[in-house]
This record gives sequence, C-alpha cells and structure tokens, in this order.
Amino acid sequence: MSQPITFDPANLRIGQGYDVHAFAEGRRLVLGGVDVPHTRGLMGHSDADVLAHAVADALLGGIRGGDIGKLFPDDDPAYQDADSLKLLAAVAEKVRGAGFAILDVDSVVAAQAPKLSPYRDQMRGNLARAMGIPVENVGVKATTTERLGFEGREEGISATAVCLLCRCS
Repeated sequence: MSQPITFDPANLRIGQGYDVHAFAEGRRLVLGGVDVPHTRGLMGHSDADVLAHAVADALLGGIRGGDIGKLFPDDDPAYQDADSLKLLAAVAEKVRGAGFAILDVDSVVAAQAPKLSPYRDQMRGNLARAMGIPVENVGVKATTTERLGFEGREEGISATAVCLLCRCS
C-alpha cells in the first residue's frame, strides 16, 4: 500500500472541511465511524458523522470538487441513514480518480460531552481504512469549548479537518 511517492511541490493541494450537527433524541452518536455511548445522537439525513463529513469536505476542497452535500444530497432517499464512512470512501475514490494521492489528514472534533479520547485511535483507524491510507497519516483530536458556544451548551458537535493532497507520479 505504501510506495515511495515522487512529486513536484507545485502539485500539492490543501483542503479544509467543516461540519456541524445538532443533538437529537433517539439517534446513535457516530463519530469517525465509532458508536460513542451518549444519551443523544446527532440529527442528520445520514448517520450524521460530523467527523467523517468534515474529512470528506476537506478532501473535496483539495480537488475543488464541491462538498458532500453536492455529492450526496440530503433530499435523496438513497442516503437516508447512510454510513458516512462509505460516503468518505467514495470521496477518496473521487480524489484518486482526479489524479491525487491523499498524503495526510488532520481533524478536530469540538464537543463538551461526551469524552472522546477513549475512541480516538479507533476513529483514526476507521477514517484511514475508508480513505485507503496508513493510520499514521490521520490525526484526530478532541476539544471542549470551555462551555462556550453551541458545543459548550451541548446543543451539538462540530468538526474541522484539513488534508494535504498531491498530484503524484
């Protein structure tokens, strides 16, 4: 899977992604493909995995490919309760189809609760598998917002992600 890559720095691209979902009763809390025990899940058309969505948007941004809402519209019944890791895998294929390699991804989840550090390594592994890259090339961090903003009031969760892509030979 890991072969030496040669590239011209002019072929590097950076992408940035952001996603947010409100909490909802009666839903699973899925982050980075992990079912995280919590009293509420996130509202959304798919499984509402804000972390996978932010990473997908970062990848799409890197290839100037729009966003996941364009690719997987929330008014399309085909994506009702969709597994966001499968959507991320499709985005990673689109990135490769555009001639780019995914070199690195880093992300931050902002949530006052629940505590996410016990699930970090599993999230990294899930995201790496979905993108087809080594786990050491995927960063996942979690932070609270010191009770500030909608995350701090426990109204929802947000995630940001950045990626480095390369049109490599």
